[in-house]
Amino acid sequence: MMNEITLLRPDDWHLHLRDGEMLAAVCGHSSHFGRAIIMPNLVPPVVTGQQAADYRDRINAALPKNVTLRPLMTLYLTETTDPADVLRAHRDGVISAVKLYPAGATTNSASGVRDFDKVRPVFEAMAEAGIPLCVHGEVTDPEIDIFDREAVFIDRVLDPVRRKNPGLRVVMEHITTSDGVDYVGAGDDIAATITTHHLVINRNHILVGGIKPHYYCLPVAKRESHRLALRRAATSGDPRFFLGTDSAPHPDTAKESPCGCAGCFTAPNTMSILAHVFEEDGALDRLEGFASRNGPAFYRLPVNGDRIRLVKRDTPAEYPAKITTGAETVTVFDPGFPLYWHVEDPA
Repeated sequence: MMNEITLLRPDDWHLHLRDGEMLAAVCGHSSHFGRAIIMPNLVPPVVTGQQAADYRDRINAALPKNVTLRPLMTLYLTETTDPADVLRAHRDGVISAVKLYPAGATTNSASGVRDFDKVRPVFEAMAEAGIPLCVHGEVTDPEIDIFDREAVFIDRVLDPVRRKNPGLRVVMEHITTSDGVDYVGAGDDIAATITTHHLVINRNHILVGGIKPHYYCLPVAKRESHRLALRRAATSGDPRFFLGTDSAPHPDTAKESPCGCAGCFTAPNTMSILAHVFEEDGALDRLEGFASRNGPAFYRLPVNGDRIRLVKRDTPAEYPAKITTGAETVTVFDPGFPLYWHVEDPA
């Protein structure tokens, strides 16, 4: 049995840090990661290069001094996004990607795209410059069942966009279905992030025995066959799949309410959960690829130069059940099993 593994320091290719008090409370919990793609869906959203630079400065100011996380910024795509501003922000090293939210698809997405023809000039400029498009892959049509929205998005939106914009490099974020796995696995210039929690929970975890608000996320967890497809993809060694936690903190008062917010706060214990999953599937030797190598390869960045160590001990690692932000608390994702893999810096 393998009881210790040393990895190149991993990256998180999909992270919500929020702003203000919440940012200060949560940013230090991503300390195991070298870099993170930061989501721009603040209120108001981050839509210009200058706003992205300002947000990056706020993140860097909030990070604890012993945390070396490097925020990689994104722009929130709207129907009025200026292609020249996107190109300038990318050229100047301010942004690493642009984020597409279909309007109304998830938290703070009301400013997203409804008419995809209006953003085609942005897509054309991005394809020419090699700027990745990070996609929240769900349609928002009310007549489409929430469990089918990812599969329908691929057919109705994503595939047509990619066909009209050859060379556009796409990250289909937080895939949740075998449809997503199959589509990405058959494509070029496309990759997918997979979250920690979607490797662990299916829709039964949310609904059976009472509603579990801290397992509710968007895209919502699907049936067990889809969860197993995600695990096969994550542990396969295929470089098109890599880690994006989509760690999304919300105050407990917002989660535990008549209309609760979507999101799982997984930043503190992600690496311990992943080690458990990959060990369970006999794939610990592929964890470094998923967490540390595949993402940098797609984003055309070098891997991190330092390492972390995962050690399996007889006693579980201790993570807080909740963290405090101002007068509020945020619940840390509970995978439902003890975490014997501890994260350490190498001696």
